[in-house]
Amino acid sequence: MPKVKDDHWCFACGTENPHGLHLTGFREEAGDLVLDLTLERCHQGWQGIAHGGLVATVLDETMTTLLYARGQDAVTAELTVRYHRPVPTGAPLQARARQVAQRGRVVQIESELRDAQGERLASAQGKFMLVER
Repeated sequence: MPKVKDDHWCFACGTENPHGLHLTGFREEAGDLVLDLTLERCHQGWQGIAHGGLVATVLDETMTTLLYARGQDAVTAELTVRYHRPVPTGAPLQARARQVAQRGRVVQIESELRDAQGERLASAQGKFMLVER
């Protein structure tokens, strides 16, 4: 099994990376992993709209953290993102991830990003390879 090392510089959740998103506050709800967040102006692509790459990063991190919260380390093997509506900056959002299958060391997870009204803004499907630290 491949090995990884955490030096706390992950762009999404790393506490030592001064340029990172510093995503914290994940919690479990009914088997899902949930994160409340707000993307700011510095995360935009077009004016007032979050950059699609950062949206993908949030969805990917939520899926990976679901495994981490269960005591499993993993790396992304495949990620498919669908953008349903523009993701606004400066507004409360909620990311949610749930495991849908596992085959050996490969875990399939789905995630979504919704606005405060519950409108689905983006969704993703990912495959993650379990690794050792």
